[in-house]
Amino acid sequence: MTVAEEAAWWLLRNRALLGLKFRRQHPLGPCVVDFYCPERRLAIELDGSVHSQPSQARRDNARDRILREQGVRVLRVPNGLVLEDPDGFVRKVLDSLPSPVPRGGTPSP
Repeated sequence: MTVAEEAAWWLLRNRALLGLKFRRQHPLGPCVVDFYCPERRLAIELDGSVHSQPSQARRDNARDRILREQGVRVLRVPNGLVLEDPDGFVRKVLDSLPSPVPRGGTPSP
């Protein structure tokens, strides 16, 4: 794990965020994502400077498309945010969490 991934893992592990379970280096079809929350179908990818290169950006877009086709929401976060503003990273993750997926029936009013 990179330094940024280790820092993010400390913020996500042990159900520290809203009691949600996150897995690290989780396979989803042909992709392996940095972090994944199965309850909310959210993948978090931490991006270093290499991800700003056009060739890498194209690969990232293709991977994101594959994940979206599987019904997974992808949140891309720069490494710097995790390292320089951990609270900002947590806010960004919380803001991106989709509502819980209903398990049948109609929601309560």
